[in-house]
Amino acid sequence: MQRRQALQHGVIGLATLASLGTAPAWAQQAYPNKPIKLIVPLAAGSAVDNAARIVMQKMAVSMGQGIAIENQAGAAGLIGADRVAKSAPDGYTLGGFNDSIMTMLPNLQSKMPWDILRDFEPISLVATVEWGLVVPVDSPIKTAADLIAAARQAPGKVNYGSGGNGSPQHMAMALFASQAGVQLTHVPYKGATQAAVGVAGKEVDVAFQGIATVSSLVKAGKLRLIAVTTPKRLAQFPDVPTVGESGLSGFEFNSWFALMAPAHTPKPIVKQLHQEVSKALGDAAVREQLMGLGLTPRGTSPEDLATALRAQLARYEALIKQANISAD
Repeated sequence: MQRRQALQHGVIGLATLASLGTAPAWAQQAYPNKPIKLIVPLAAGSAVDNAARIVMQKMAVSMGQGIAIENQAGAAGLIGADRVAKSAPDGYTLGGFNDSIMTMLPNLQSKMPWDILRDFEPISLVATVEWGLVVPVDSPIKTAADLIAAARQAPGKVNYGSGGNGSPQHMAMALFASQAGVQLTHVPYKGATQAAVGVAGKEVDVAFQGIATVSSLVKAGKLRLIAVTTPKRLAQFPDVPTVGESGLSGFEFNSWFALMAPAHTPKPIVKQLHQEVSKALGDAAVREQLMGLGLTPRGTSPEDLATALRAQLARYEALIKQANISAD
């Protein structure tokens, strides 16, 4: 009961601070010596939020301090990310971001209050959210190849749902349509969950969605998962083929959960946080929980995350221009 109450109030894990022994000078300041705040600029219950609670709980126990998660959805994540960017660079305010915030929005917004490469310190790519192609349960579209054939037979007649203009769902289908050379009609909803319900209710024909968002609807028989966007089939859906093997060779898509800090956070603190992420992701129970939600644990270095951010920014810049996508 106490654990449940702690989770409900957004405070993850408390443990006794271990002895610092003969630690280097920066560690003698006992970082962390007070609770850490993780700002998630997404709604509670989202894939990133759920993953953050699993990983942060393990990190809090290891680090000996509570980690309070604050959800600040709205403005597509701009406001919450801005709070992180303008926070003191002392390791006590962190951001749990998805790649929509980090690499899509900067390519969609003409005026940004922050720069993802200038105003943040990458800590780790924590996990990737794996995606799938979903249709109504009685849809005649049974494979990715069927979707391509239907779109070629009637250009613009097949429609798809997304969580809004410039959302990851929009980007995934724009990428698919670009690679397949087909025309599909975009129907934006107010969020990913609403788009998934729209597919289940036959308001739209198809959608790309994070597995974590639609797995319960798929298991309840309200949606049919016809393909996954991973290089290989997912263990939790072994009978579902990849998009690559079922209609569009080479197609891959996922979204990210990355841990970021304000720019100029001391390197030893960034290193310690990265090590704590890696330690948490090495725990079998943590990995099992994440994979059960349709996520793949990662744990990359700060340097590798910075490289991936630059590559993803360039990728989406090209795609957004090609597909003429706007945030309006």
